[in-house]
Amino acid sequence: MTVSLLLPLPRAAGAAPVSPSRQEAFTAAAARYGVPVRVLLAVSYLESRWDANLGRPSVTAGYGPMHLTDARTALARGEDARPSSAPGGQTADEAARLTGLSSDRLIRDPDANVLGGAALLAEYQRRLGLGASPDPADWYGAVARYSGARDAGTARWFAGEVFSVIRKGASRVTDDGWDVSLPASPEIAPHMEQADRLGPGETEGRGAECPKKLACEWLPAPYQELPGKTYGNHDLSDRPRTQKIEYIVVHDTEASYDTTLKLVSDPAYVSWHYTIRSSDGHVAQHVRTRDIAWHSGNWYVNAKSIGIEHEGFLAKGGAWYTEAMYRSSARLVRYLAKRFDIPLDRAHILGHDNVPGTLAKNVAGMHVDPGPYWDWGHYFELLRHPFVPTAGPRGGLVTITTGYDDHRPRYTGCAKAGEDCPPHGSASVWLHTEPSEDAPLVRDIGRKAVGESTYDVYDHGARATTGQQYALAARRGDWTAIWYLGQLAWFRNPEDSPTAVNATGLVVTPKAGMAATPVYGRAFPEPEAYPKDVPVQEIVPLQYSIPQGQRYSVGLATRGEYYYSTSFDPADHRVVKGRTLYYQIQYGHRVAFVRASDVDLLPSKIRRPR
Repeated sequence: MTVSLLLPLPRAAGAAPVSPSRQEAFTAAAARYGVPVRVLLAVSYLESRWDANLGRPSVTAGYGPMHLTDARTALARGEDARPSSAPGGQTADEAARLTGLSSDRLIRDPDANVLGGAALLAEYQRRLGLGASPDPADWYGAVARYSGARDAGTARWFAGEVFSVIRKGASRVTDDGWDVSLPASPEIAPHMEQADRLGPGETEGRGAECPKKLACEWLPAPYQELPGKTYGNHDLSDRPRTQKIEYIVVHDTEASYDTTLKLVSDPAYVSWHYTIRSSDGHVAQHVRTRDIAWHSGNWYVNAKSIGIEHEGFLAKGGAWYTEAMYRSSARLVRYLAKRFDIPLDRAHILGHDNVPGTLAKNVAGMHVDPGPYWDWGHYFELLRHPFVPTAGPRGGLVTITTGYDDHRPRYTGCAKAGEDCPPHGSASVWLHTEPSEDAPLVRDIGRKAVGESTYDVYDHGARATTGQQYALAARRGDWTAIWYLGQLAWFRNPEDSPTAVNATGLVVTPKAGMAATPVYGRAFPEPEAYPKDVPVQEIVPLQYSIPQGQRYSVGLATRGEYYYSTSFDPADHRVVKGRTLYYQIQYGHRVAFVRASDVDLLPSKIRRPR
């Protein structure tokens, strides 16, 4: 692709050279300001993965490949960016002063944006008293400063990730169609002592449960008694001694970082364990992992999960997520998964939009973040568990895995109901009643008792997302069918641009003689498991079921559990453990549970006909 998404702007004094490619824009900008091109490329990769993002700002008012911040413009456009959480300040203005270009051009024109980033790096190098050098190792301090972090620990983490990109290399096609690459340079050893010149102090990380080298701080959520014998905003517990932690739930904040911190500090509000800042990947912990945060909308999942909020918006202005945040989150999740023996798959690493409602009346109101623009494929590559084929065509399962950058399905409602969203990479596929784009979308009776599913970005009633695994039902040409919400659901899966890979595993199907198997939103114990001082929780199915003859992929097996906590004093809390065995299945876009006594557990592999 050689046509820019932005119209050429008139040349002016000091104007950026018109580059025939994004790669050459980096080369020209690096030469002009004396910055090693490998450094410039790696900084941009950590900010945006070299993308232009359609000229839209990140949640922290950062624009373009170099994430130049311009809060004034974001506010004037009415974007859902919150510049107060951008610690780097108004870098577009500073870049304008250094380059002679207008700040408007610097945020609209990707080539000019790259030039502005190079100018800033050169200026930071000068301010640190470090001379221009062709050796990338001499630029550690300037790179750390570019992060805009408020503390030296986060600045060091950011610089460390930039130099990790330099050592390992990277290559991809940008969102506006340019091939950009950074050859691996494993020999580069940066001068990390330069960070001592930065000035900002260390983050107060004492008490935060985080991996080494990841900048974290402990900002505790309040646990206090409130009027009326209520309390908030989490429960004290002793996990994993009392209950195994099975899940990590990925959220987006739908608010700025600063607003999010205010919310979690409210004792009458809900809570989550960690928040990650968009601009630089900084992590704040609010609830101990041993304790139970109120974050998923499903008490059973809360009791067995850790919740991580990511600064961002599902679909509005500021919808894109920085590479710094993806990498910080992935490092945190790897640490937590190893510590608590949580498998790194999509049965255990859930989006908030994958958590089931507990009762039929709760299903429609369940949250839908982080939505179709969260890049699950890239995230799991950073988790070092990429989605790859694990079987041949008779494996019996398929794992959804879109080519995120090139896969741009239609969505509506990002700015206005019914209006098409700007083209954007997506991790989700649409599911139809027949193998045709013109066929209706499958229905989700839990989200809408009447009426059809829509292409609205907030309506996931007919979507399957990268990493989710479904039982294979049929194939027809470029189309694949799976069992989904009790229906046959078709998605386009052409051989030359696949949106799923073959897999194998276990499936459940209703026992012989059962017309349909009930589906549950939680795995609670049988009534006889409850002690006398704990009210029995009724085992109530959702409005869904599995008809005879259908199969659903199994994610895990678990015995029924219930964490009873209705008072401020944790001495009154109880963990009720039952004998009833449940299987967690990939039922629709959300997971669900079935009782083992209602189903047959089978290998997914499809036998050859005799």
